[in-house]
Amino acid sequence: MFDLNEHSHRRLNPLTGEWIVVSPHRTKRPWQGQVDSPSRPVLKSYDPDCYLCPGNKRAGDNVNPNYDGVFVFDNDFAALMPDVPEGHGDTGGLLVFEQERGICRVVCFSPDHSLTLSRMKVEDIRPVVDEWAKEYLALGSRDFISHVQIFENRGAMMGASNPHPHCQIWASESIPNEPTKELRCQREYSETRGGCLLCDYLRLERDRGGRIVCENEHFTTLVPFWAVYPFEVMIIGRRHCGSLAELTDQERNAYAEILHRTTTRFDNLFLTSFPYSMGPHQAPTDGEDNSFAHWHTHFYPPLLRSATVRKFLVGFEILGSPQRDITAESAAARLRELSEVHYLDR
Repeated sequence: MFDLNEHSHRRLNPLTGEWIVVSPHRTKRPWQGQVDSPSRPVLKSYDPDCYLCPGNKRAGDNVNPNYDGVFVFDNDFAALMPDVPEGHGDTGGLLVFEQERGICRVVCFSPDHSLTLSRMKVEDIRPVVDEWAKEYLALGSRDFISHVQIFENRGAMMGASNPHPHCQIWASESIPNEPTKELRCQREYSETRGGCLLCDYLRLERDRGGRIVCENEHFTTLVPFWAVYPFEVMIIGRRHCGSLAELTDQERNAYAEILHRTTTRFDNLFLTSFPYSMGPHQAPTDGEDNSFAHWHTHFYPPLLRSATVRKFLVGFEILGSPQRDITAESAAARLRELSEVHYLDR
């Protein structure tokens, strides 16, 4: 009999239309690859050399105010700029380009340099959620902005240049590749099946339960059936809506809580400040009918077997298709069994 937890197979990601190869039997192979020495830097609440801490100097003549909550500013080294001149070209369909305007913002979660989402109080995460919703509306209202991407890179291995608790927002003139794929598949699902892809998927997962990590009244954290990274999760809301801005007061509290519970489990998994890239995919702000889009949050953590063994896309995964050894079901079980009390508080 075929067994999803024993035999190699591939799984379809209905949000992108792409396949992933799953090889559960490979978890038994010995590991002789790179193993780094674990390090647990102790961060102070204030770092005089941190350009995100209150009162400190940033690039140029910019100086942070002595903020005591959430602090937002235009990125001093923005990847996208709003005043790019119009330009485009097409040489036989081979050399094609067009201008890309945008706005980049930085959101500091807290003045405390030592914190992470997992170490913040839920009531202190709620203002961060409110700021994300506010920025989505404000940036999305610009006539040249079609998409607002909020994202946090946590940890040096994920490219974070500063450990201070913060995220970035890139608002772009075009809709990026990954959201474009998800939107296309959600639209096709809605047109052919007459429902919402993620509403139906969440209902199925909640009926089965095997890939759910934790949930509250309004949100569910689960390891998606098609997950690529070993402990990848999605947070999906039970009510169909397109963005953070549409959440009720109770739903915003619930989202803050589920973020805290999820990131605490991550830290408890390998007893470290768990690295990841995370961000919500919300409806575009391009003025089109995107009522089929169900907003959700992705977490992509790279740790594989311990705090020192990582998982990046290499070899067949770059040249062929993404592949994973740890099944979604076993990853969810490990995360689900963890305490929601942070290991540093025990």
